[in-house]
Amino acid sequence: MSKIHVKSKTARALISTTAIAMAFAVAGSAMAADVKLKASHQWPGGKGDVRDEMVQMIAKEVAAADVGLEIQVYPGASLFKPKEQWNAMVKGQLDISAFPLDYASGRHPQFSATLMPGLVKNHDHALRLNSSPFMADIKKIINDAGVVVLADAWLAGGFASTKECILGPETMKGQVTRAAGPAFEQMLAGAGASIASMPSSEIYTAMQTGVLDAANTSSGSFVSYRIYEQVKCLTAPGDYALWFMYEPVLMSKRSWDSLNEEQQKALMAAGKNAEAYMTTEAKGLDDKLVEVYKKAGVEIVTMNAEQAKAWRDIANETSYKIFAEEVPGGKELIGEALAVE
Repeated sequence: MSKIHVKSKTARALISTTAIAMAFAVAGSAMAADVKLKASHQWPGGKGDVRDEMVQMIAKEVAAADVGLEIQVYPGASLFKPKEQWNAMVKGQLDISAFPLDYASGRHPQFSATLMPGLVKNHDHALRLNSSPFMADIKKIINDAGVVVLADAWLAGGFASTKECILGPETMKGQVTRAAGPAFEQMLAGAGASIASMPSSEIYTAMQTGVLDAANTSSGSFVSYRIYEQVKCLTAPGDYALWFMYEPVLMSKRSWDSLNEEQQKALMAAGKNAEAYMTTEAKGLDDKLVEVYKKAGVEIVTMNAEQAKAWRDIANETSYKIFAEEVPGGKELIGEALAVE
């Protein structure tokens, strides 16, 4: 075997410099391969809100997968305002969000079906909806808009008032109330309520300043936003919950497409684990809601079958009817959801 001898100091220096440059290039390319993603949501961080926990769980599992991917979580609407997150994901300005889908119904009115009064009966029914044609159609709209679903999440909710307990429709008359989306607004207006629209993060201040008399939101938000400090009576979900909302963890498709296959697999695996965690925790949120409000001295009631039916009768003539008549594909979506036993 022949040997190559470097005869001059200049040649040796040149080889040394080249080797160093190559080493820096390799190190630089390895550093460039590390992708940092931003995740945003509106709920308090580090205070036991399950939606924050879902996002934090995804961030931790992706980091542990060691695929050159890091997720920085920005809770409490510290990066984007609640309803701005959808457009930010579509444009690729935000990578990940735990997002109440109905917040984007102004751009995609079909999303109101995911917060339709009485459409989801209970937590088990919500899980069956996830694998139905109804959700397949909703997810197609999500994907076509430029967003990817990482984890499904449904939360039950109820009503709370600073004035009187909300049971049958007659108890809502004259109260200024917040509803999370247009379908509930239509039903509540049909019962004689005045409507004030706002994200759940603004309910506390609105009640404190007298802007709101009542609100409906998720069990999780009722607790994490400490609304028990402002209200006299809570209508808990119970056996006849009218309020269910789809609040998935979503990702910008632009951000998703920029990842390599290994990173995408790690994200999806983490998303599925977070979804399983939410499935376990969701029912417990309702129990925690009752426990926290009872401890705070708030009166707690639940609707009976007759009262829930009276609300659904109003919804049939308002929310369902308007959705079926005015939203493209609305009648079909309602039919697909109602077909899930």
